[in-house]
Amino acid sequence: MKHTIEKRIQQRKEKETEFQQNLDSLKSNIRSLSETRQSLKSSEQRSRLEGILTALADLIHLNASLTAARDREWDALGSNHVGIIFNSLEWKVKRLSAETKDAGLLIKTFTGLREKLTRLLETLEERTPPSPILVNDLLSPLDEWSYAAFENRYRGDAEDVRRQQESYLDYFPAEGKILDLGCGRGEFLELLENIGREAEGVDISRQMIDICRDKGLTCEQADLLEKLAVVPDNTLGGIFSSQVVEHLPPAYLRRLVETAYTKLRAAGTVILETVNPLSVFALVQIYFLDMTHQQPLHPQALHFLLENAGFERIEIRYASPLTEEALQSLPAGDDVREILNRNFEKLNDLLYAPANYAVIGVKSPNPER
Repeated sequence: MKHTIEKRIQQRKEKETEFQQNLDSLKSNIRSLSETRQSLKSSEQRSRLEGILTALADLIHLNASLTAARDREWDALGSNHVGIIFNSLEWKVKRLSAETKDAGLLIKTFTGLREKLTRLLETLEERTPPSPILVNDLLSPLDEWSYAAFENRYRGDAEDVRRQQESYLDYFPAEGKILDLGCGRGEFLELLENIGREAEGVDISRQMIDICRDKGLTCEQADLLEKLAVVPDNTLGGIFSSQVVEHLPPAYLRRLVETAYTKLRAAGTVILETVNPLSVFALVQIYFLDMTHQQPLHPQALHFLLENAGFERIEIRYASPLTEEALQSLPAGDDVREILNRNFEKLNDLLYAPANYAVIGVKSPNPER
């Protein structure tokens, strides 16, 4: 729209300049005719008059063109203004939607705290110091609510998340339960439910589990590794985890990957998605936004963890391209432009590589481990 407005302004300015030149020429002709009309013959006067009439006709035509150019400029400005208003309204609606979800979570949190506060008052009335566990039970829901509110604000719209995760469905075998580690708000569980797959989610956050259960999804609040450890060996068809592994300490993550291999059935699939640290934009704008992240994970490091655990056919799949943010190439031309375009490509690979990636591994159909 910016380029359209600039083009319309330039067209209008050109018409104004042409209009002013014609008007000045017309004035000069009229002035000259007035000064010399006594000495000119009648045929010459008629010729001059015809010239003036022609110039007047041209001026009228140019005036119409100038008016049209101004109208187009105002239309472009008006459309741009309306677009700005709609973008502002869209942002406000999204912000209001996030704040509404925050309020809903907060109400549920306060409802759950009522019973705990009652127990605390009973303890105090008995003149008995409250136990650290009881005090922690009062504080942890507020901490969980704070992070759930952060997720609602910055994780992205649920529909956008489902659209991005939908492409992972085809990687899982047709049989066997799929376990979503760190299921969050349950977007992937919803996708699995929609295609009739048996699935279960686990998350350490009570707030996230409440969100999933409100949707009728099967899930459990538990430590991810502890939940995975009690699953019978060689039973799961798939294990999925999105935007979780970057929250885990290295030793915990290594153990999680090894345990996942044990719990998957033959030809079962594991998919671990995380922020792509090879993208400077994603690292700065996404990874460092969340203070609970432990460390960024290089794609090759996560690839090695799966390989070392015994997984095969390991694939690194990049997602969420930053097309709009990337530098634009120059139109084809001379050697200088070609060099600049190659440099733009290198910068795009460094600055605006895809925001996310997933490492996908398959347990051998005939595992020896």
